[in-house]
Amino acid sequence: MTFNFRSAWAIYKRELLRFLRTAFQSVLAPVLTTSLYFIVFGAAIGSRMQPIGGIPYEAFIIPGLLMLTLLGETTSNSSFGIYMPRFTGTIYELLSAPIGVAETLVGFVGAAMTKSLILAAIILTTALLFVDYTIVHPLWALLFIMLVAASFSLFGFILGVWADNFEKLGIIPILILTPLTFLGGTFYSLDMLPDPWDKIALLNPIAFLVSGLRWTFYGSADVSIAISLGLTVGFLAVCIAIIAIIFKTGWRLRE
Repeated sequence: MTFNFRSAWAIYKRELLRFLRTAFQSVLAPVLTTSLYFIVFGAAIGSRMQPIGGIPYEAFIIPGLLMLTLLGETTSNSSFGIYMPRFTGTIYELLSAPIGVAETLVGFVGAAMTKSLILAAIILTTALLFVDYTIVHPLWALLFIMLVAASFSLFGFILGVWADNFEKLGIIPILILTPLTFLGGTFYSLDMLPDPWDKIALLNPIAFLVSGLRWTFYGSADVSIAISLGLTVGFLAVCIAIIAIIFKTGWRLRE
């Protein structure tokens, strides 16, 4: 069966338009929140902090803040995008249409990735208002952001299929992803933690994502970039496999 580009484009365009209709919530709110982090942790506290690994504290926290917003928004956008058709019953139109799993994922995940890249660009531009920084490996940074966005878009898709009410949609992004990101080295280096907390922190998978993105910015990180990339690609593959099973069995989609 050949790939139906028109179907994928229709889903992609619909999801992107939904994002634009809620621009205040989807764009302005995360940017304002990130700006507050820069003002409080960057300007107020950062001026009193010593550089970490030769990097000014205000610049050091940029990758972590970007990851904090990226994970939450990507997961929420993707989960809400598939949950609403289930909630309204329009999912049956999608299931009965001549659209395969590939077209569905490309449409939903592609839109969520596009939103994430737009949001990342706005946040990085906003950061320039508070601190001067340079990205040592811009292509690697773009690749890493796209991999993370794709992985958590798929994860959000799974979450949106699993959730049977609006409360469950917010449980993982708010109660799990956000705390793990804070504890994953967003505002500090894992090397600053005393033993054994520096080793316990490595049990947090988000720490590898924050570390990997920080390497693309400054060329140094708490964890090898190869490990960070490997875990991200592995998580991406697991999410794809789970979604393939969901479509094959119809779990939650046909209920």
